[in-house]
Amino acid sequence: MVENIKQQLIKAQKNEITEYYVYNKLADSMNDENNKKVLRKIASDEKSHHDFWQTKTNQKVNPNQFKIWRYYLISRLLGLTFGIKLMEKGEENAQINYNEIAKTIPEAAQISAAEHEHEQELIQMINEQKLKYVGSIVLGLNDALVELTGALAGFTLALQNSKLIAMTGLITGLAASFSMAASEYLATKSEGGEKEPLKASIYTGVAYVLVVTFLILPFLLLSNLYLSLGLTLIVAVLVIFFFTFYTSVAQDLPFKKRFLEMAAISLSVAVLTFGIGYLIRIFFGIEI
Repeated sequence: MVENIKQQLIKAQKNEITEYYVYNKLADSMNDENNKKVLRKIASDEKSHHDFWQTKTNQKVNPNQFKIWRYYLISRLLGLTFGIKLMEKGEENAQINYNEIAKTIPEAAQISAAEHEHEQELIQMINEQKLKYVGSIVLGLNDALVELTGALAGFTLALQNSKLIAMTGLITGLAASFSMAASEYLATKSEGGEKEPLKASIYTGVAYVLVVTFLILPFLLLSNLYLSLGLTLIVAVLVIFFFTFYTSVAQDLPFKKRFLEMAAISLSVAVLTFGIGYLIRIFFGIEI
């Protein structure tokens, strides 16, 4: 066997046995019997693929312990579906050329394609509450980012006092979070789907409040208004980046376009209201 092909087989074998341990470890931590069953099935498939590659390499490999703990903790903290799909995307980028391997081992390409298709089917069977309510979380995040970045930009020039800006932003944000939570409750109730109206409203409200907290924090910690506003805008972009990345992985959505669109909207609103705040301050002749 060509040495390059053998090295790729060993890499594939190591991936399979590592993921076998990840899926089994996650299954051990599950209370939901359906999720436990699905994870055990994927683990079994990973083990059989590892055993197949081992017959070709005639070599024993050890799992990557760092990867096992990394994806186990990510899945427990950020959600089972997100952790699994992130791991699978990492496998896709592992630079294992199955078409090249297939020249030596014809079954390789077929095994790779079948594995990916079967895993996706099984992952779709996982029941996870977070994903049911991701629309409610997105609603709270998007509204808070657009409304509060704009409001804080306007307050910065209109009020000229960091603590006053933080206080006004907090009051505005909390009032808006209650309004958004109530609206989501009524909207979910009228839709009559699988989501529980109360849970949907809580997810929306909590997401809104968390974003509000992050955005006003610079004004509470710093006295320089414009530095605070700059940090707030950076925080807004980071929140957009991380949550867009999360949803793009968990729901198989395009990342770049969604991230740029949301960031452009939030920053454009901030710039616009910054100018409005300046004009209002000049028009009313307010000095604070």
